[in-house]
Amino acid sequence: MASEQITLYDLRSKGPNHAWSLNPWKTRLLLNYKGLDYTTQWVNYPEIKPLLEGRCVLIAPNARDAQRRLTHRSVPPNAEGYPYTIPAVKLADGTWLMDSRAIVSAIEERHPSPSVHLSSPYQARIEALVPAVMKALMPVLYAQIPRRLLEPASTEYWYPVRGAKVGMHVDEFEAKHGGEAAYAAAEQPLRDITAMLEENGDGPFLQGAEVCYADFVWVAFLEFVRRIGDDVYGEVLARTGDRAVHEKLMEAAGPWLKRNDH
Repeated sequence: MASEQITLYDLRSKGPNHAWSLNPWKTRLLLNYKGLDYTTQWVNYPEIKPLLEGRCVLIAPNARDAQRRLTHRSVPPNAEGYPYTIPAVKLADGTWLMDSRAIVSAIEERHPSPSVHLSSPYQARIEALVPAVMKALMPVLYAQIPRRLLEPASTEYWYPVRGAKVGMHVDEFEAKHGGEAAYAAAEQPLRDITAMLEENGDGPFLQGAEVCYADFVWVAFLEFVRRIGDDVYGEVLARTGDRAVHEKLMEAAGPWLKRNDH
C-alpha cells in the first residue's frame, strides 16, 4: 500500500536551514493550510535536474493548460524557462509533480476541502502583479540571495545561470539597476496589490475573511523577501502605500508559516 505522506522537495539554505524561496513557499502554505501529512526533502540547485529528470515529464509551454486538464503527471517548464524546478512533490499515489501551479491544481482536485478557491477572480490578478514586482526587484534579489541564503553548492550554480539570464554578473546587475531604482520600479505593482487587499473592507484576506490561493501567492512573496532580510522586507512594505494591510495578512497567515524547517 502506498504511503499517505506527501514528499515536498524544497531548496536548502545555509544554516539554520529554513524555507525561503517564493515558489516552494506557495506549496508549503497550501500543504500547511490543508493539514496534509508531508515530509520535506531539501536540495541544492545542482541536485534538481538529477532528482526530477525521468520523473517529471516536460511539455511545451503552449500546451500547459490543455495538458493540466488531461493529466497531473506531465508538467511544463516554469515561467523562467528552467526545465526542472522546485517546488516538486511526490504525491501519495506515486505521482511526481513540479511547478507550484500544477501542484496546487492536483492537490485541490485530490483534497478539495478546505478549498483554496482557484477560481477566485483574484488569482489571475495576483499572478500578473507578482511577476511585475519580481522583475522590478530582480537586481536586488539576484544579488542578495546567494550572499545571504545559499549554501556553497547552490552559490556556484547561481552566479553563472542567473548571470547568463541578465547578460552580466549579478553583482554588476545590482550595481547598475538595483537600490533605489529597483524599489521605485516596484512601487506601482506593489500599490496595485495594496489596492486589491483594500477592496474588501472585511479583510485580512483578498476575499475578506476567507483565504484563497491568491493570498498564498502574495504571502509567499512577502515571506521570501523577509527571509532575504529585514532591510529588503521593510523597503518592500514601505513602497506598498499601506504596509498595515500586508502586515495584517502576514499575521493572519501566521499559522501556515510556522512550519518552515521540516
